[in-house]
Amino acid sequence: MPVAFFLKALVGLLPVLAFLAVLQHVDAHKLVSRASVLMTVAAGGALAVVSYFGNDLALEVLDIEFRSYSRYVAPVLEECLKAGVLVYLFSRNRIGFMVDAAIIGFAIGAGFSVVENIHYLRALPDATIGVWIVRGFGTAIMHGGATAVFGVVAQSLTERHAEFRWGLYLPGLAMAIVLHAIFNQFPGSPIQATLATLIVFPLTLLFVFAKSEHEIHDWLVVDYETHEHLLRAIRAGEFTHSEAGRFMSDLALRFDAAHVANMFAYVRLHTQLVLRAEKLLLAREGGTDLRLRQDDRDDFRKLHSLERKIGRTGMMAMWPHLHFSRQELWELYELENEAFSDTSGRSGSRPVARVRKYARKLRQRLRQALMRSRKLTLVLHKWLRTRMRRLN
Repeated sequence: MPVAFFLKALVGLLPVLAFLAVLQHVDAHKLVSRASVLMTVAAGGALAVVSYFGNDLALEVLDIEFRSYSRYVAPVLEECLKAGVLVYLFSRNRIGFMVDAAIIGFAIGAGFSVVENIHYLRALPDATIGVWIVRGFGTAIMHGGATAVFGVVAQSLTERHAEFRWGLYLPGLAMAIVLHAIFNQFPGSPIQATLATLIVFPLTLLFVFAKSEHEIHDWLVVDYETHEHLLRAIRAGEFTHSEAGRFMSDLALRFDAAHVANMFAYVRLHTQLVLRAEKLLLAREGGTDLRLRQDDRDDFRKLHSLERKIGRTGMMAMWPHLHFSRQELWELYELENEAFSDTSGRSGSRPVARVRKYARKLRQRLRQALMRSRKLTLVLHKWLRTRMRRLN
């Protein structure tokens, strides 16, 4: 019995995690850290707990048979939950390219499917190995693939917009729901659905990776040259001839001279840091691991100091005319995150300190997720008990 259970657990849990590891390995630019993958897997697992109670509640409220619910309602609820994490990350500029959107999306789906399959391992101890082949290679890959597709479509529609727009996320969400619903339409043909999943999702994601790798390289080269030109123009005093420069000169009529000087300093420093981030990415693409400098940390401190001096009103007035893309904001976030996580100057202690910091963050996030799921469980349990009393 223990050997059979171990084999079922291996088949049910390992395939999706193995494919996630493959996706991260084939990412030449290493856009997503292992710590980020672990945190998004944990987030996906927490969503599976929420989904469990949400599905039970929806089944009771809608009062429809389980087969119809799994075909038409469950895909909507589950894909909306998983997409919510990605939308949050997009809104915080934590995703910059299709590759990291696909990896993070698949990681969320992988965490969701792992917790879901752990639940079924306990609930269905007598299920045959065939059931776990379908759940491990079919359902789990479908969960990861559908969320990854949402991430890729959302990234392609939002990558040129620094501002947040809800409507741009709806096509990707609709596609994820449809893919999930199609998989659930064939409960009588699970092997065929699993084979189709194993063909469609991995090939689609690997194609996206191959296409996006070239686009990332081309974008970095072009954007690097653009920012070099902009930085030279700023230093030469020619920035005022551009659209953003003319607008900021007009701001001098509404703000004092010191305020406008801070705005110009902010644009120069922002451009300088984006240029630094792109230089690091291009170097790593070529196999060279450049080290961050103390100057990088000092520049970020100056940047945030300038933001405070300019103030919310000045930033809101200036921001739309600077045309910063979400990819540039993502580059800044990654550079700042790396600069301040690298607090030790000794190469021997740096990896240990980084692992400890990531482990501490992961423990905090997991603790928060468990507390939230526990509170939600208590609320739902109380609500269901009240409903049952009324029905009786």
